Amino acid sequence: MACPFDNDPVDEGAALLRRELNRPIRREMVIRPRIDVLAFPDHYLFERYRFTSQSIIYIHNLIRPYICNITNRSHALTSQQILCVALRFFSNGSFLYNVGDAEHLSKATVCRAVRKVCLALKRLLPIFVVFPGHKPVRAIKEEFHRIAEFPSVIGCIDGTHIPITAPSHNEADYVNRKSIHSINVQIICDAANIISNVEAKWPGSVHDSRIYRESNLSNRLQCGEFDGLLLGDRGYPCQPRLLTPYPDPEPGPQQNFNRAHCRTRARVEMTIGLLKARFQCLRHLRVIPERACDIIVACVVLHNIATIRGEQHPALQIEDPDDDDDPIHLPAIQDGRAVRDTICHNHFRV
Repeated sequence: MACPFDNDPVDEGAALLRRELNRPIRREMVIRPRIDVLAFPDHYLFERYRFTSQSIIYIHNLIRPYICNITNRSHALTSQQILCVALRFFSNGSFLYNVGDAEHLSKATVCRAVRKVCLALKRLLPIFVVFPGHKPVRAIKEEFHRIAEFPSVIGCIDGTHIPITAPSHNEADYVNRKSIHSINVQIICDAANIISNVEAKWPGSVHDSRIYRESNLSNRLQCGEFDGLLLGDRGYPCQPRLLTPYPDPEPGPQQNFNRAHCRTRARVEMTIGLLKARFQCLRHLRVIPERACDIIVACVVLHNIATIRGEQHPALQIEDPDDDDDPIHLPAIQDGRAVRDTICHNHFRV
């Protein structure tokens, strides 16, 4: 008679077989080889990242301390690879998973890389976006004067709308006058297409004049901190430091004033066109408004770096001005009209 405390060897064998059959099959970890992006020619890099190898190295050296992974576990991306993934998203403007497929990465990895690079570039904003610019004020005025002989200009201002996906909170605030959800971005540039000031935090329903009125730069100009003028379109009120064109110009000096004003102010429209042509992601951002603002600021910093370093740009497509046909006509300040009339009389009589 078998001992009741001894297990049946047949039952033990069956249990062992069941455990082996039910055990999940562990897949072998496959680590894909990482491509050395900088080994490709510059024309290849420009098409995909909008920068040549030397500029990618330059940007990488600037932001490397802020984006590098603190571990090499699981074959983590290097800081250079993180930068290139983000640059591909900025330049391509596609979905995150499309960028991930192109770079052989997951969507989550691409999202983290873009976020890291955005926050790192945002740190560089006070360095690369400076008003009225990195050059002396006299040089900035001379460059603007060479365009159409308009005197004392230190910047041109305009607003542009960056479309976004409808947010879940305060959705109506982001609907602009064209019934599109957007971020309204204020851009000021110099004559060399370098952006000297950016305000990227306002919903699309906010008018350009309010963005300027509540900006820190407006107060600094009114206090006389800068010796020079801004040129804006009819979406802004005419002020002593912000001149707009005559609404109904008379033949002669006023028409000459408006013509020179338009030719000079076209520089900001060109700058906005260059920004959007270089970084296609600004055609439509599929993220929440807060992250959209960070991406816009990052692209502005990259635009200035590209312009300063003489990088080429894609074919320029200048869009229709956002506010030239705006039916809102803002009253001009008396001092602003006086400054406009003085410049018109002294410089555009012929």
